[in-house]
Amino acid sequence: MTIWENSWLKSPGELVPHPRVSIRPIKSVDVVINLNSGASNKEFVRRKLTEIFQENGIDVHISLARRGQEVAELARRAADGSSQIVIAGGGDGTVNAVASVLAHTDKMLGVLPIGTLNHFAKDLHIPLDLEGAARTIIAGHAIDVDVGEVNEHIFVNNSSLGLYPSIVRERQKQQRLGFVKWPAFVWAAFSVLRRYPFLDISLIVDGKKFRSRTPFVFVGNNEYQMEGFNIGSRPRMDAGVLSVYMTLRTGRLGLLRLALRAFVGGLRQEKDFIALHTHEARIETRHKTLRVAMDGEVFVLMAPLLYRVHPQALRVLVPEEG
Repeated sequence: MTIWENSWLKSPGELVPHPRVSIRPIKSVDVVINLNSGASNKEFVRRKLTEIFQENGIDVHISLARRGQEVAELARRAADGSSQIVIAGGGDGTVNAVASVLAHTDKMLGVLPIGTLNHFAKDLHIPLDLEGAARTIIAGHAIDVDVGEVNEHIFVNNSSLGLYPSIVRERQKQQRLGFVKWPAFVWAAFSVLRRYPFLDISLIVDGKKFRSRTPFVFVGNNEYQMEGFNIGSRPRMDAGVLSVYMTLRTGRLGLLRLALRAFVGGLRQEKDFIALHTHEARIETRHKTLRVAMDGEVFVLMAPLLYRVHPQALRVLVPEEG
Protein backbone atom coordinates (compact mmCIF):
# COMPACT_ATOMS: atom_id res chain seq x y z
CA MET A 1 0.00 0.00 0.00
CA THR A 2 1.40 3.37 -1.00
CA ILE A 3 -0.15 6.55 0.37
CA TRP A 4 1.29 9.89 -0.70
CA GLU A 5 -1.21 12.60 0.09
CA ASN A 6 0.08 16.09 -0.57
CA SER A 7 -1.87 17.25 -3.62
CA TRP A 8 -3.31 20.23 -1.74
CA LEU A 9 0.16 21.65 -1.07
CA LYS A 10 1.66 24.15 -3.48
CA SER A 11 4.24 22.72 -5.85
CA PRO A 12 7.81 24.12 -5.60
CA GLY A 13 7.18 26.37 -8.59
CA GLU A 14 4.23 27.98 -6.82
CA LEU A 15 5.93 28.69 -3.49
CA VAL A 16 5.19 32.11 -2.09
CA PRO A 17 8.24 33.82 -0.53
CA HIS A 18 8.32 34.26 3.22
CA PRO A 19 7.06 37.76 4.12
CA ARG A 20 10.00 39.59 5.70
CA VAL A 21 10.08 42.32 8.29
CA SER A 22 12.97 44.59 9.21
CA ILE A 23 13.86 45.26 12.83
CA ARG A 24 16.67 47.76 12.40
CA PRO A 25 18.19 49.36 14.34
CA ILE A 26 19.28 46.62 16.73
CA LYS A 27 20.48 47.96 20.09
CA SER A 28 21.28 44.80 22.04
CA VAL A 29 21.33 41.01 21.77
CA ASP A 30 21.56 38.11 24.20
CA VAL A 31 23.56 35.04 23.14
CA VAL A 32 23.37 31.54 24.64
CA ILE A 33 26.25 29.29 23.56
CA ASN A 34 26.21 25.55 24.22
CA LEU A 35 29.73 24.53 25.22
CA ASN A 36 29.02 20.89 24.35
CA SER A 37 27.77 21.57 20.83
CA GLY A 38 30.07 20.98 17.86
CA ALA A 39 33.85 21.13 17.87
CA SER A 40 34.51 24.88 17.58
CA ASN A 41 36.58 26.80 20.10
CA LYS A 42 33.88 28.47 22.20
CA GLU A 43 36.24 31.03 23.73
CA PHE A 44 37.20 32.17 20.24
CA VAL A 45 33.50 32.28 19.34
CA ARG A 46 32.78 34.51 22.32
CA ARG A 47 35.62 36.93 21.55
CA LYS A 48 34.75 37.12 17.85
CA LEU A 49 31.05 37.70 18.49
CA THR A 50 31.78 40.45 21.00
CA GLU A 51 34.03 42.15 18.45
CA ILE A 52 31.52 41.89 15.57
CA PHE A 53 28.51 43.16 17.52
CA GLN A 54 30.33 45.94 19.34
CA GLU A 55 31.87 47.32 16.15
CA ASN A 56 28.30 47.67 14.88
CA GLY A 57 27.21 49.57 17.98
CA ILE A 58 25.26 46.65 19.46
CA ASP A 59 25.45 45.71 23.13
CA VAL A 60 25.97 41.96 23.51
CA HIS A 61 25.57 39.71 26.53
CA ILE A 62 26.94 36.19 26.09
CA SER A 63 26.08 33.26 28.39
CA LEU A 64 27.77 29.85 28.25
CA ALA A 65 25.77 26.70 28.97
CA ARG A 66 27.54 23.56 30.14
CA ARG A 67 24.61 21.19 29.69
CA GLY A 68 21.43 21.02 27.63
CA GLN A 69 19.05 21.95 30.44
CA GLU A 70 21.07 25.09 31.17
CA VAL A 71 20.51 26.34 27.60
CA ALA A 72 16.77 26.63 28.19
CA GLU A 73 17.29 28.24 31.61
CA LEU A 74 19.60 30.92 30.16
CA ALA A 75 17.22 31.46 27.24
CA ARG A 76 14.33 32.09 29.66
CA ARG A 77 16.40 34.69 31.52
CA ALA A 78 17.33 36.36 28.24
CA ALA A 79 13.71 36.37 27.05
CA ASP A 80 12.72 38.16 30.26
CA GLY A 81 15.25 40.91 29.55
CA SER A 82 15.08 43.99 27.37
CA SER A 83 16.73 42.58 24.23
CA GLN A 84 14.36 41.69 21.40
CA ILE A 85 16.81 39.10 20.05
CA VAL A 86 17.98 35.88 21.72
CA ILE A 87 20.69 34.03 19.80
CA ALA A 88 21.22 30.26 19.94
CA GLY A 89 24.86 29.27 19.49
CA GLY A 90 25.08 25.55 18.83
CA GLY A 91 23.40 22.80 16.84
CA ASP A 92 19.78 21.85 16.30
CA GLY A 93 19.29 20.76 19.92
CA THR A 94 20.44 24.19 21.10
CA VAL A 95 18.16 25.93 18.59
CA ASN A 96 15.29 23.76 19.84
CA ALA A 97 15.91 24.74 23.48
CA VAL A 98 15.93 28.47 22.70
CA ALA A 99 13.07 28.30 20.19
CA SER A 100 10.90 26.46 22.74
CA VAL A 101 11.23 29.53 24.99
CA LEU A 102 10.67 32.11 22.24
CA ALA A 103 7.76 30.50 20.36
CA HIS A 104 4.50 32.47 20.70
CA THR A 105 6.35 35.53 22.05
CA ASP A 106 7.46 38.81 20.45
CA LYS A 107 11.13 37.87 20.90
CA MET A 108 13.21 36.95 17.84
CA LEU A 109 15.56 34.02 17.34
CA GLY A 110 19.05 34.45 15.94
CA VAL A 111 21.02 31.36 14.93
CA LEU A 112 24.77 30.79 15.13
CA PRO A 113 25.13 27.30 13.58
CA ILE A 114 28.20 26.02 15.40
CA GLY A 115 26.87 22.52 15.96
CA THR A 116 27.41 19.31 14.00
CA LEU A 117 24.56 19.12 11.45
CA ASN A 118 22.70 22.46 11.66
CA HIS A 119 19.63 21.38 9.65
CA PHE A 120 17.50 24.32 10.79
CA ALA A 121 20.09 26.88 9.66
CA LYS A 122 20.60 25.12 6.32
CA ASP A 123 16.88 25.05 5.52
CA LEU A 124 16.67 28.80 6.18
CA HIS A 125 19.87 29.50 4.19
CA ILE A 126 21.60 30.99 7.24
CA PRO A 127 25.40 31.13 6.64
CA LEU A 128 27.25 28.34 8.40
CA ASP A 129 30.32 30.44 9.14
CA LEU A 130 30.37 32.44 12.38
CA GLU A 131 30.86 35.89 10.86
CA GLY A 132 28.27 35.34 8.12
CA ALA A 133 25.68 34.17 10.64
CA ALA A 134 26.42 37.11 12.96
CA ARG A 135 26.08 39.63 10.13
CA THR A 136 22.80 38.01 9.10
CA ILE A 137 21.51 38.80 12.59
CA ILE A 138 22.86 42.37 12.45
CA ALA A 139 21.10 42.95 9.10
CA GLY A 140 17.80 42.50 10.98
CA HIS A 141 15.62 40.69 8.43
CA ALA A 142 13.11 38.35 10.09
CA ILE A 143 10.47 35.87 8.96
CA ASP A 144 7.81 33.90 10.83
CA VAL A 145 8.17 30.11 10.66
CA ASP A 146 6.14 27.18 11.97
CA VAL A 147 7.01 24.94 14.89
CA GLY A 148 5.82 21.42 15.62
CA GLU A 149 4.65 20.14 18.97
CA VAL A 150 4.23 16.72 20.53
CA ASN A 151 2.66 16.46 23.98
CA GLU A 152 3.60 20.08 24.77
CA HIS A 153 7.22 19.68 23.60
CA ILE A 154 8.32 21.95 20.73
CA PHE A 155 10.43 20.84 17.76
CA VAL A 156 11.71 23.00 14.91
CA ASN A 157 12.91 20.24 12.56
CA ASN A 158 11.43 16.83 13.23
CA SER A 159 10.44 14.18 15.72
CA SER A 160 10.79 10.43 15.35
CA LEU A 161 10.06 7.09 16.99
CA GLY A 162 11.72 3.72 16.64
CA LEU A 163 15.19 3.29 15.20
CA TYR A 164 16.59 6.80 15.59
CA PRO A 165 15.79 7.36 19.30
CA SER A 166 17.27 3.91 20.00
CA ILE A 167 20.45 4.82 18.10
CA VAL A 168 20.80 8.12 19.97
CA ARG A 169 20.29 6.39 23.33
CA GLU A 170 22.93 3.78 22.47
CA ARG A 171 25.30 6.51 21.20
CA GLN A 172 24.99 8.39 24.49
CA LYS A 173 25.77 5.16 26.34
CA GLN A 174 28.94 4.68 24.25
CA GLN A 175 29.98 8.29 24.81
CA ARG A 176 29.71 7.79 28.56
CA LEU A 177 32.13 4.88 28.11
CA GLY A 178 34.65 7.21 26.48
CA PHE A 179 33.93 7.03 22.75
CA VAL A 180 33.81 10.31 20.80
CA LYS A 181 30.56 11.25 19.06
CA TRP A 182 30.87 9.88 15.52
CA PRO A 183 32.52 6.53 16.32
CA ALA A 184 29.92 6.16 19.07
CA PHE A 185 27.14 6.88 16.55
CA VAL A 186 28.46 4.30 14.05
CA TRP A 187 28.69 1.64 16.77
CA ALA A 188 25.21 2.55 18.04
CA ALA A 189 23.69 2.34 14.56
CA PHE A 190 25.27 -1.08 14.00
CA SER A 191 24.06 -2.32 17.39
CA VAL A 192 20.47 -1.11 16.94
CA LEU A 193 20.16 -2.28 13.32
CA ARG A 194 21.36 -5.71 14.41
CA ARG A 195 18.47 -5.93 16.89
CA TYR A 196 16.11 -4.04 14.54
CA PRO A 197 13.23 -3.35 16.95
CA PHE A 198 9.67 -2.79 15.69
CA LEU A 199 6.85 -0.61 17.03
CA ASP A 200 3.21 -1.68 17.03
CA ILE A 201 1.29 1.56 16.58
CA SER A 202 -1.93 3.09 15.35
CA LEU A 203 -1.52 6.35 13.44
CA ILE A 204 -4.64 8.53 13.24
CA VAL A 205 -4.53 11.31 10.64
CA ASP A 206 -7.58 13.30 9.47
CA GLY A 207 -9.95 10.62 10.76
CA LYS A 208 -8.08 7.76 9.06
CA LYS A 209 -6.41 5.06 11.17
CA PHE A 210 -3.34 3.17 9.99
CA ARG A 211 -2.26 0.18 12.07
CA SER A 212 1.30 -0.87 11.50
CA ARG A 213 4.27 -2.80 12.83
CA THR A 214 7.02 -0.43 11.79
CA PRO A 215 10.71 0.24 12.48
CA PHE A 216 10.22 4.02 12.49
CA VAL A 217 7.81 6.93 12.33
CA PHE A 218 9.13 10.34 11.23
CA VAL A 219 7.14 13.55 11.77
CA GLY A 220 8.52 16.71 10.17
CA ASN A 221 7.78 20.37 10.78
CA ASN A 222 6.65 21.14 7.19
CA GLU A 223 7.27 18.99 4.13
CA TYR A 224 10.61 17.23 3.69
CA GLN A 225 12.17 16.37 0.36
CA MET A 226 12.12 12.56 0.37
CA GLU A 227 13.59 11.90 -3.05
CA GLY A 228 16.64 13.00 -5.05
CA PHE A 229 19.84 14.76 -4.05
CA ASN A 230 18.05 17.33 -1.86
CA ILE A 231 16.64 14.59 0.36
CA GLY A 232 16.19 15.69 3.95
CA SER A 233 15.76 19.41 3.19
CA ARG A 234 12.62 21.56 3.32
CA PRO A 235 11.60 23.96 0.52
CA ARG A 236 9.64 26.12 2.95
CA MET A 237 9.06 26.52 6.68
CA ASP A 238 5.69 28.28 6.83
CA ALA A 239 3.22 26.01 5.01
CA GLY A 240 1.48 25.20 8.31
CA VAL A 241 1.69 21.41 7.92
CA LEU A 242 3.27 18.34 9.44
CA SER A 243 4.77 15.66 7.22
CA VAL A 244 4.41 12.08 8.46
CA TYR A 245 6.48 9.21 7.02
CA MET A 246 6.64 5.56 8.00
CA THR A 247 7.07 2.06 6.60
CA LEU A 248 4.96 -1.07 6.95
CA ARG A 249 6.70 -4.20 8.31
CA THR A 250 9.93 -3.36 6.49
CA GLY A 251 13.03 -5.43 7.34
CA ARG A 252 16.68 -4.41 7.06
CA LEU A 253 16.97 -5.15 3.34
CA GLY A 254 13.66 -3.41 2.74
CA LEU A 255 14.93 -0.32 4.55
CA LEU A 256 18.03 -0.30 2.34
CA ARG A 257 15.81 -0.64 -0.73
CA LEU A 258 13.75 2.36 0.43
CA ALA A 259 16.92 4.43 0.85
CA LEU A 260 18.11 3.55 -2.64
CA ARG A 261 14.73 4.31 -4.19
CA ALA A 262 14.66 7.65 -2.41
CA PHE A 263 17.92 8.68 -4.09
CA VAL A 264 16.85 7.55 -7.57
CA GLY A 265 13.37 9.07 -7.29
CA GLY A 266 11.23 5.95 -7.03
CA LEU A 267 9.97 6.24 -3.47
CA ARG A 268 6.46 7.25 -4.53
CA GLN A 269 6.03 3.83 -6.17
CA GLU A 270 7.17 1.93 -3.07
CA LYS A 271 4.30 -0.19 -1.76
CA ASP A 272 5.43 -0.22 1.87
CA PHE A 273 6.07 3.51 2.33
CA ILE A 274 3.49 5.97 3.70
CA ALA A 275 3.79 9.74 3.31
CA LEU A 276 1.07 12.04 4.67
CA HIS A 277 0.66 15.76 5.24
CA THR A 278 -1.65 17.05 7.93
CA HIS A 279 -2.17 19.62 10.68
CA GLU A 280 -2.51 17.07 13.47
CA ALA A 281 -1.64 13.41 14.05
CA ARG A 282 -2.15 11.00 16.93
CA ILE A 283 -0.04 7.91 17.64
CA GLU A 284 -1.43 5.22 19.91
CA THR A 285 0.39 2.17 21.25
CA ARG A 286 0.02 -0.49 23.93
CA HIS A 287 3.07 0.96 25.72
CA LYS A 288 2.60 3.51 28.49
CA THR A 289 5.67 5.49 27.42
CA LEU A 290 7.70 5.93 24.24
CA ARG A 291 11.19 7.20 23.49
CA VAL A 292 10.75 10.18 21.19
CA ALA A 293 13.51 12.06 19.40
CA MET A 294 13.08 15.81 18.82
CA ASP A 295 15.73 17.74 16.92
CA GLY A 296 18.37 15.19 17.84
CA GLU A 297 17.53 14.90 21.55
CA VAL A 298 15.63 11.98 23.09
CA PHE A 299 12.78 12.27 25.59
CA VAL A 300 10.51 9.70 27.24
CA LEU A 301 6.88 10.76 26.75
CA MET A 302 3.59 9.33 27.91
CA ALA A 303 1.44 7.67 25.24
CA PRO A 304 -0.60 8.50 23.25
CA LEU A 305 1.40 11.10 21.31
CA LEU A 306 -0.47 14.09 19.90
CA TYR A 307 1.38 15.99 17.18
CA ARG A 308 0.30 19.48 16.10
CA VAL A 309 1.70 22.30 14.01
CA HIS A 310 1.77 25.91 15.21
CA PRO A 311 1.79 28.11 12.09
CA GLN A 312 4.22 31.03 12.06
CA ALA A 313 4.75 30.85 15.82
CA LEU A 314 8.47 31.69 15.76
CA ARG A 315 10.21 34.76 14.34
CA VAL A 316 13.71 34.03 13.03
CA LEU A 317 16.44 36.29 11.63
CA VAL A 318 17.48 35.13 8.15
CA PRO A 319 19.37 36.45 5.11
CA GLU A 320 17.58 39.19 3.18
CA GLU A 321 17.50 36.99 0.09
CA GLY A 322 17.37 33.21 -0.29
